[in-house]
Parts: sequence; C-alpha cells; structure tokens
Amino acid sequence: MGDVRIGLEIHVQITALKTKLFCPCPADYRGKEPNSHVCPVCLGLPGVLPVINRDAVKYAAMVAIALNCKISDRLVFVRKHYFYPDMPKNYQISQYDGVGSTPFCREGFLKLTINGHEKIVRIRRINIEEDPGRITYPTGDIATSPYSLIDYNRAGIALLEIVTEPDIESPQEARAFLTKLINILEHLGVTDTSLEGSFRVDANISLGGGSRVEIKNIGSIKDVERALAYEILRQRTIIERGGIVRRETRHWDPVRKVTITLRAKEVEEDYRYFPDPDLPPVRITSEFIVSVRRSMPELPDMRIERFMKQYGLDRYHSTVLVSQKWLADFFEEAAKHYTRYKKLADILITDFLRWVNEYGIKPHELRARPIHIARLLELLDKGLISIKIAKEIMPEIVRSGSDPEKLIRTRGLLRITNRDELQQIVREVMRSNPKAVEDALRNPRAINYIVGLVMKRTRGRADPKLTIELIKNELQRYKAS
Repeated sequence: MGDVRIGLEIHVQITALKTKLFCPCPADYRGKEPNSHVCPVCLGLPGVLPVINRDAVKYAAMVAIALNCKISDRLVFVRKHYFYPDMPKNYQISQYDGVGSTPFCREGFLKLTINGHEKIVRIRRINIEEDPGRITYPTGDIATSPYSLIDYNRAGIALLEIVTEPDIESPQEARAFLTKLINILEHLGVTDTSLEGSFRVDANISLGGGSRVEIKNIGSIKDVERALAYEILRQRTIIERGGIVRRETRHWDPVRKVTITLRAKEVEEDYRYFPDPDLPPVRITSEFIVSVRRSMPELPDMRIERFMKQYGLDRYHSTVLVSQKWLADFFEEAAKHYTRYKKLADILITDFLRWVNEYGIKPHELRARPIHIARLLELLDKGLISIKIAKEIMPEIVRSGSDPEKLIRTRGLLRITNRDELQQIVREVMRSNPKAVEDALRNPRAINYIVGLVMKRTRGRADPKLTIELIKNELQRYKAS
C-alpha cells in the first residue's frame, strides 16, 4: 500500500480532571440527566468569562513530553468558528498555528515496531481544546433518524487533539499507532478510554497523491482499521474506473461497515480563527516543564524493560502484559502474592485475558481480583487441582469474581488423592473396559488409555501419579489371577 497516505486526528478526553476545561461544572457527565451538568460558561451565554483549568495544562505537558514534542512557551487560545448544533457558542476554544497563536506543542514522534521493523510516525501538533455537546439519534443511525437530540453535559469537557503527519501507510499501521498511543496516555493517567466517548478519531486518507477524504468521529481502534480498509477499497475502485475522488468529509457507519458522505470538506479559512479575547495567554516556563517531567509515571517502554529485569520475563510476555495498563497493574498486584512470575504471566495472557475479551468486560467492570489468580495458581502448585480444572473454572472467576478455593470446594472439583477412593474408581473403570485391560497387559503403553478413562470418569480430578500406580497394581493382580 505504498500509495496510501493516512494522517490521524485523535481527540482524547482528559478524564483525570474533576471539572470541565473552562468552568467548574463536574466532568463526570456519563449517565447523568441530559443537560444537567451545564452552566452559563459551557453553554456560551452572553457576558460569561472562561477560566482555564490549569491541571489540563499539566496533563497536556505530560503527553507532549512522552511524545517527544517541542512545547510552546506560551499557551494562546483561539476561537474556531463553525455552526453545528453540538457547539453552543458556535465556536470552539482551541489553538491554531497563526493569528498570533501556535499549537501547545509540535514536532514530536512516536516509534513503533511492526513485524520486527521500526516505524516512526511524526506528531504534527497537540492542542488543548473543549469537547462539543453530544448529539444522539433515536434510531442510533445518523442516516435513518428523523430528528436528533442534543445533550450539552459533554460541552466544555477538556480534550487533547493529537494530530499526526500523513506517515501511516496502512490500516494495520494505524491500529498499531493508536494502540501504543492509548497505552501511553493511560500509563500517564490522562484518560480512561474504556469510558464511552473518551476517545474519538478523525482519519484523513488519500491514494496516489489524490484528494484527501476525512472520516469523522470513529469511536474505536478496530473501527478505525475497518473504516480505513473500506475507504481504501472505495477510493481505489473509483480510481480504477477512471473516476475522481472528491475532497469531502465522510461518516463511518459501524453497523453497515461503510463510510457515507456528510459534507464537502472544510478548509482552514472556513473556521475564521482569531485569539480568544476572554482568555489571556498562559506562560509556560522551563521550571513548569521540569516539574511535570519529574512527576511523570513510568511509561510503557520503560515498564517492559523493568518487567524483564524484575520478574525475569521474556520480551514477549512483558510486551503483552504492558500493552494494556490495567493488565500490567493486575499482574504486578498478583505478583505480590505469587512469585512464580512466568507461570503467572502465562495464565493471565492465555486464559484470563481470553475470557475478559470473550465476555467483553471493561477494566473498571472487572470483578476478578489479582489475589484470585494467585490463589488459583497456589492450588495448582499444591496438587489440589489439575490444570484442566484451573482452565475450567477460570471463566467463572473472570465473570463473577468468585474465590477459586470456595468455587472448587462447592463444585466438588478438588483432586482425588485418597488412595481407597481412587482405587475403587480404577477397578470400576477396568471392569467396564476389559478390552482396554487386555491391551494394557500386552502393551504397557496402552495404560495411558485406561488413565484417560479414569480422568474422564473423574472429570480430570484423579491424581495422575497415583492413578498410574493403582492401574499398574491392578494389572499385576490380573496377571497373577
């Protein structure tokens, strides 16, 4: 796809903030009564004066440092004018490169490793701006709804707009970039992308140097990849048929998995940027940057290296664990209770994570606790359960947060280690399968078949070593008789 050029505009809410960007309204608007978290400032009523939330500047600086950006020495807000129902003031407070303003930061980059090769995606700029309100459609679809509803609770929520250069060359690269970016943002504590509406992407794409098409408001990494794949196919088909790709803004329909036309693409002049007279410039000092840098938490790449050194994990396990902050945190908490770290990493990646994804559980909804996984592995190490039983009860632990020991005892899943009890089962199995006994008498390897029958009878609860010993004893008894 060497002729494909993709640039991304990522809009991420600073969910770490308690209040909105320019007013004291609560930022926790989800699930609240529509239009209940509003005030004259975020509604843009005449005569109001916005005041910057300084913690938003701190979080933006953390992101800028993590993405290797140059930070401006002045933060100047501008008004970006456009007329749309979700924008109560008919302008958005943001930054712009011009009219006496510059982006908050620029000229950064993010390194990716894709299929063993290094890829650098340049960051053009990062802006601090306000979120518009939320438009909802009765049918859930912009194309089929007869009317729309607007909730301004979201209006004024602090956003970071992160804009890349068109360095991305495929939907897969876009997915890799967004995955790493979100992981960095969540390690910084800036945002929680599991929250509805906290992460949205506008994707700009062109083929063969042709016109640029923008796909607006894509809500997930998977949908970004799907939307780009569809748009590449759509544009390529137009070009191959001798047509011309129009410069326009399109909407991604995640149900039908197609892009549809919204409007002709705006140009920068359409927004009539000018400095906001109500917000004085904020001076960004070197002392402020140093203090922010010192307060920053561990970033993902550093955490991977630490996992390898501290826990003795290989790069693969470390990378998978750290690829999601909540999973890395979960591992480290479990590692306080269980020190066979490789075994812990294995079960988290292969079994635990599988069922979290299968059930569609978001990190903040997870009921299972790290101590549960540690206890499950301890039961396995003590020989009280088999790996089969551990895998069998993992879905229930993930789904309900049940204590593994209570779950095992309630369901009668403890390993059978009582010699008399197991001997009785072995004898019953061998009496019921005389052909298997004959085979085992002729060929010692056929014992494994009888072991399998015992395991099936006990649902994997029979102690393997004791089972083999008892079967051999019974075979000797058969020979003697």
